Amino acid sequence: MIKKIRVDHRLLHGQVAFSWTSALNADCILIANDSVVTDELRKTTMKMAKPNGVKLVIKNLADSIRAINSGKTDKYKLFIVVESIRDAQTLLNEITQINELNLGGTKATEKTRSISKAVNITEEEEDILRSLLKQGTDITIQMVPEDTPVPVEKAL
Repeated sequence: MIKKIRVDHRLLHGQVAFSWTSALNADCILIANDSVVTDELRKTTMKMAKPNGVKLVIKNLADSIRAINSGKTDKYKLFIVVESIRDAQTLLNEITQINELNLGGTKATEKTRSISKAVNITEEEEDILRSLLKQGTDITIQMVPEDTPVPVEKAL
């Protein structure tokens, strides 16, 4: 069962690993990311950050979609973390049982504008979010579980 999908450019770190996993009562974290799969240093860092007793799976986007759609992940209380809004869109378009998205943190660059304390988006990402909203996806901005979720429509 998918508990939540979250966009966080840092992927797995203390806030995600402990606060969210605990709040969701998740027993498996899936990092769905094409570049981490081949980056041994990042994989090792993430393995060290995961909470005890929680399974960590790191797969590229295509393999993540296949695993979820095949039912292999159904036995887990799954917390999915992706690095970007574009990656989230890819999953949301291919996996029918996901209809909500949590925005936790995206990098500020010269091409982004800030829509919250930690969420910065490009024009293209704004278009993606608006498209996902039109498809019926519930999108909220929420750094930690204790924060009140803010509907992305208010921030846009």
